[in-house]
Amino acid sequence: MFSKNIVFKNFKLKKNINDQKKLKKILKKELFLSSDLFNSFTKKYNYSFTKKKIQKYRNYETINLIGMGGSILGTEAIYDFLRFKIKKKIKFFNNLKKQIKLEPNKKNINLIISKSGNTLETISNFNLILKSQKKNKNIVITENKTSFLTSLANKLKAEIIEHKNFIGGRYSVLSEVGMLPAQLIGLNDKKFKKFNDLIKNNTFINELINNVSFIFKCISDGKKNSVILNYDESSENLFRWYQQLTAESLGKKNKGIFPIISSMPKDNHSLLQLYLDGPKNNFFTFFDVVNEKTNKLENVNLFNKFSNLKNKNLSQIIQAQRKATETVFRRKKIPFRSFEVKKRSEETMGELFSFFVLETILLGRMMKVNPFDQPSVELIKTETSKILN
Repeated sequence: MFSKNIVFKNFKLKKNINDQKKLKKILKKELFLSSDLFNSFTKKYNYSFTKKKIQKYRNYETINLIGMGGSILGTEAIYDFLRFKIKKKIKFFNNLKKQIKLEPNKKNINLIISKSGNTLETISNFNLILKSQKKNKNIVITENKTSFLTSLANKLKAEIIEHKNFIGGRYSVLSEVGMLPAQLIGLNDKKFKKFNDLIKNNTFINELINNVSFIFKCISDGKKNSVILNYDESSENLFRWYQQLTAESLGKKNKGIFPIISSMPKDNHSLLQLYLDGPKNNFFTFFDVVNEKTNKLENVNLFNKFSNLKNKNLSQIIQAQRKATETVFRRKKIPFRSFEVKKRSEETMGELFSFFVLETILLGRMMKVNPFDQPSVELIKTETSKILN
């Protein structure tokens, strides 16, 4: 356990002392070199907006959030994970669809996020929303430079919030990109900021280092598929965020990890056979949120071999399936770690974001790839532009 919110059980591993020493040095150096980025994970971070500036937007019940990749995935993760305490509605426009249907006379907030200000899909979706809902207020988060989006925002007299140029999209969840929408829907941004507490926690640091050391060994041994066995539907977008973070940060120089999200226990009936007896090129993460109130089964309709389900709720059944799967994995010596979330909260999300970001950056340094760039993505943008011209 590295906090009261999360029980973390690390990979069962034989410790590599040399890798651990190396990783501790890398971590110390990275905390210094990337201090501007990590500052956004702390309570001391200064947003490029004031609470007074966004106060006038808090009465709106619906937000149209328009973005791609790191501009939107973090907020989607937060919104789904903490939906139980959010009264407002966010409509996410995170892909190009052949039809966008909106209520024409509705007055909402359009929150448009693009670091470059020139993201084709974001601009296309925003164009159609402007066409349909002409009365909306517009807030744009983008870099402080000339771009299509800044020009359009000026034309529309929209609120422009600076996206700091030293924070890449996939690392931006606790900056303006994720925390402005969090504030608009009534969440406490300060509660997400657990970074300083975590890096002072020896247990957290040791678990992080051991975890990265083992994953690096997996990669070196040819186990390059990171399979998330997710037992919590509300966390699917958290792992879509993790998927982008891992794939875009580490997929370079013919290296990388292939992050796969598996919905459990549904995938017991489709993919588990492959996981158990197929190629041994995977390492696994079990993830669950426990102690939640869920529907209880009706005893009168449970008999014979299913009488053991009497007085059980769905959460108990899911936990039993997860523990059973962990037992079988352990017996077959399949490598896995597990996260058991005790409480849904801003603090829990902040801890998970911090853990996975640190893990990814440390893996990048061990793999000798730059975890902060994405050079090949630009190739698709260039070719698309050529075809459309």
